[in-house]
Amino acid sequence: MTQNEIDRRSIEKARELFDSRMVYDIEVGTVRGLCEIHRALFGGLYPFAGEIRKLNISKGGFRFANSLYLIPALEAIEKMPQSTFEEIVAKYVEMNIAHPFMEGNGRATRIWLDMMLRASLGRVVDWRLISREAYMQAMERSPINDLELRCLLRDALTTETDDRDVIFHGITQSYYYEGYEAE
Repeated sequence: MTQNEIDRRSIEKARELFDSRMVYDIEVGTVRGLCEIHRALFGGLYPFAGEIRKLNISKGGFRFANSLYLIPALEAIEKMPQSTFEEIVAKYVEMNIAHPFMEGNGRATRIWLDMMLRASLGRVVDWRLISREAYMQAMERSPINDLELRCLLRDALTTETDDRDVIFHGITQSYYYEGYEAE
């Protein structure tokens, strides 16, 4: 299966996850919930779907959490509070630094973020309002200071938590952030 076929099928799986409303049954803000999201998006496409990685990975010169310390790091992240916008963004940033999967972290964690925002604040991000360049720059700087990311996300929050257009355009935008072209 080519990468384009994997991407296309994964986008279909993401839409199924929301269409079926199964996404709303997943534990919010937990590692287990994130693994369920990842498995839903990539099951049958990657043999490691929903499994915590056991190898070290990096991207663009940034080394994510060392696999030897990944489980304790994930346990600590899971315990982080998620009742305010600032707490949720901090938790999201830490999960991005951990990067628990071999592939598909961004797509899975953006859904995870939206589910925390929805559960705690009655909001989701309208990802259509955030350019790829602005998002990637904010994410690159977020391990040092997440203010830029918080401002970017706060300006794109919406109460339209069940709007199909917001959700499905968000899925497409999420794949675009990762460099994949969704149809």
